[in-house]
Amino acid sequence: DELVYEEADEMFGIGVERTRSRGYVLLTSASHTTSEVRYVSADHPAEAFKLISPREAGHEYYADHHGDRFYIRSNDGGRRNFRLVSAPAADPRKENWKEVIPHRAGVMLDSVDFFKDFYVVSERGNATPVLRVVDIKTGKAADIGVPEPVYTIFPGANREFDTGKVRYNYQSFITPSSVYDYDVKTGKSELLKQQPVLGGYDPTLYKSERVYATAADGTRVPISLVYKKDLKLDGQRPVLLNAYGSYGIPSNVTFSSTRLSLLDRGVVFALAHIRGGGDLGKEWHDQGRMMSKKNTFTDFIASAEYLIREGYTSKDRLVITGASAGGLLMGAVTNMRPDLFKAVVAYVPFVDVINTELDDTLPLTAGEWEEWGNPVKNPEHFKYMLSYSPYDNVAAKDYPAMLVKTSLNDSQVLFHEPTKFVARLRAMKTDKNPLLLKVNMGAGHGGASGRYDALHDTAFDYAFILTQLGITQ
Repeated sequence: DELVYEEADEMFGIGVERTRSRGYVLLTSASHTTSEVRYVSADHPAEAFKLISPREAGHEYYADHHGDRFYIRSNDGGRRNFRLVSAPAADPRKENWKEVIPHRAGVMLDSVDFFKDFYVVSERGNATPVLRVVDIKTGKAADIGVPEPVYTIFPGANREFDTGKVRYNYQSFITPSSVYDYDVKTGKSELLKQQPVLGGYDPTLYKSERVYATAADGTRVPISLVYKKDLKLDGQRPVLLNAYGSYGIPSNVTFSSTRLSLLDRGVVFALAHIRGGGDLGKEWHDQGRMMSKKNTFTDFIASAEYLIREGYTSKDRLVITGASAGGLLMGAVTNMRPDLFKAVVAYVPFVDVINTELDDTLPLTAGEWEEWGNPVKNPEHFKYMLSYSPYDNVAAKDYPAMLVKTSLNDSQVLFHEPTKFVARLRAMKTDKNPLLLKVNMGAGHGGASGRYDALHDTAFDYAFILTQLGITQ
């Protein structure tokens, strides 16, 4: 075998793909904040890879091919939400870039997929995704229509280059996961497959909406809600509030058949699109990472306070959940405002931030420094991270009921983190509320993989939540 490329920087990973046009093989090397792309003709793969643009700290770009040009999605020049440029395939250096789609504040250009006669733009603004089909010759554009105000839509696999259809996935809190084909000529979508829901599911019985909380600094934070239409919002409804808020990953609105058992019991499900995620673009991510990470926590607290103030629920009827980095969120906000929540469920929570980020022998640590900060080399990062790290901020005070779940084989958040977090809580908390640690001895970061094992886990979690809310039927 011949070595084609070796990435020397441990903060970077690499990926190889052939363009949909079948014209080129692309090799992308990327960290959380920086990337570079190499290319070689698919007809001459033994030739040396060439570089589109040299690596620059903070510059992310990704390439596709059509005709005699590369199309490059780039955040160059401080364009944090990305723009689309094109360059001749014969010489795609940066000085030859020509703008196709400009950068827009508050609108994230997630991806652009090229086909023979059109390209598909996937973008997101105000926590709302859009799929747009653009004719390559005329520039005429059309958005793929959606029937609901709160939803998720994204492109499917779409392997064929010469096609007149776009396959996409659509779902919402109310509509099960669905696969459609969009006809570019007619502008109509055909439903191919929808997730079956057993038990006589009637989507007309439920309502979804988008509301906005105001954070401490005046920022409007979107919250997506779903509940039974006939539910009386009298300030005493049980609410399950979920969030993530890290890595620039948007909190997508998704359908869950198991969640119906909560909705049918009168529970309101809420999803907070807090800073640190990617729901409102890269700036939204930037405002919730590194030395601005606490915005993630205060946004969540503001969301909880909004739901109480606007009559959706009360402190003794509010349960919160989060997983992984969202589990860090659970630990942080519980330390900050334990009085605000009735119960907390934290899945594989990243709660020992300082010790993990100090240990560069762990396989993921170096790559995480661009998200959280580098406490090894930067004293200010160390102080700031220490000020919110859940394990380090447990105090002698009352805490809500808590269920903390971990997995013995978790390679991303090692099981000792949530375990020692629970041990410290047990030693220091002054209340008599339940504090449960559940360890899955055969699972990894994603929890139980078996179909029925996963359902049993969900049933356990719901039993805990419903018990804390006093719901017995």
